[in-house]
Amino acid sequence: MSITVYVPRDSTALALGADAVAKAIIAEAVRRGIDLRIVRNGSRGMFWLEPMVEVGTPDGRIAYGPVGREDVAALFDADFIHGGMHSLALGPTEEIAYLKQQERVTFARVGVTDPVSLDDYLAHEGYAGLQRALGMTADGIVQEVLDSGLRGRGGAAFPTGIKWKTVLGAQAAQKYVVCNADEGDSGTFSDRMVMEDDPFMLIEGMTIAGIAVGATQGYIYVRSEYPHAIEALNEAIENANKAGYLGADILGAGKTFQLEVRKGAGSYVCGEETALLESLEGKRGVVRAKPPLPAIEGLFGKPTVINNVISLATVPLIMARGAAFYQGYGMGRSRGTLPLQLAGNIRFGGLVEKAFGVSLRELLVDFGGGSASGRPIRAVQVGGPLGAYLPESQFDTPLDYEAFAAIGAALGHGGIVAFDDRVDMAQQARYAMEFCAVESCGKCTPCRIGSTRGVEAVDKIIANQNRPQQIHLLRDLCDLMLHGSLCAMGGMTPFPVLSALNHFPEDFDAGTAQKAA
Repeated sequence: MSITVYVPRDSTALALGADAVAKAIIAEAVRRGIDLRIVRNGSRGMFWLEPMVEVGTPDGRIAYGPVGREDVAALFDADFIHGGMHSLALGPTEEIAYLKQQERVTFARVGVTDPVSLDDYLAHEGYAGLQRALGMTADGIVQEVLDSGLRGRGGAAFPTGIKWKTVLGAQAAQKYVVCNADEGDSGTFSDRMVMEDDPFMLIEGMTIAGIAVGATQGYIYVRSEYPHAIEALNEAIENANKAGYLGADILGAGKTFQLEVRKGAGSYVCGEETALLESLEGKRGVVRAKPPLPAIEGLFGKPTVINNVISLATVPLIMARGAAFYQGYGMGRSRGTLPLQLAGNIRFGGLVEKAFGVSLRELLVDFGGGSASGRPIRAVQVGGPLGAYLPESQFDTPLDYEAFAAIGAALGHGGIVAFDDRVDMAQQARYAMEFCAVESCGKCTPCRIGSTRGVEAVDKIIANQNRPQQIHLLRDLCDLMLHGSLCAMGGMTPFPVLSALNHFPEDFDAGTAQKAA
């Protein structure tokens, strides 16, 4: 019986030399006459340990990492293929504290399987949700998703089941399911990990959505910066088609669902659902006015379910195990789990899937290990470049949609970017306005002009030019953008700006600003 060695194919691992490590392991095994099999699995999300190599043993997988090409010969000398001791040994993978303390629900297979192997997917509860859905009514599927409490994981937190119910009730000869995989927020990578490391989960979720609402065509809109995700999705879609899990007669049940990948062109605003639909139709990615909602008039004017990757990828588990299982996690109206992404000045960056209710401090300290620099963490931005900056006094806030809203923040897509005590929050406020000015689609004046005037105001504050008046003007601009913008691009830019002003006023102080200038 050959030995199985797992080397990740996730793009983070690839960037750190995983391909070279895999080749070195194969070459060393050949040189030593050892029969082994290499499986290119996904990443477990512990990025400081990548490339993390695992070996299958009778007692489970044993991990080693981070492994460089130069470490391979010594690993063989230490008999790592049988779990031997080495300075890079991490012990049983499932016992690594960072991983063991998580609630891996949606990400249960990520890092475990070969992402594009349908056999692997089926061996780990894959397509159990679709099998159950095929035996249910459309209303029954939608109700299951409603009962689970699943809310949009892209940031808006809108109940997924309500979107589906609206599309189900819409009368049209053609309906669509669109996946928003234009993951553009700073510090986020959970969508990428799903697509690269467990693409069948997303495919199954979209198929269930299509059956639930009567849609026969689906599109995955992926950002062009994700070539590995696009490749994995296309290969998995081809495998699913061949096996009858997609196509004109899914598993002989008489249901039709076709699925295609579409590549975006690098626009941040195309993460907004209506701009995405415009782009998908071959037009410039400009935000549409609502109403009508996409659920009524979406892609090509037809009723469209449009959900984020994590929202759709969570559906198979809900269908396989039932709404009550998913409802069992979380707090308040925030049910289930959220894949949180730790980035920035953090010691242990990576993906952490936890039930709603965990505090920001627990994530930063227990999982993140504090700052990478060893200095105090002064501010944390949650929810991407349009998310609020939270001071240390708010680190005990539970991760819950309503709890964050109560402090003027948003969970967004679960991206968490840490900054130590050297950060200049006036410069961070300027960056938020500049980001909006660069990325705005230009359709509405509050966003297009407000952000440009915002950059000018912050520059004058930093230069100590009429500072009190400029701060007043900056707050007025934020109020205008918050209440007058057509979409969240301009409507959320005030979050980081106002949070910087409110929580870190000393960085906007005349003396401090003069020194910085």
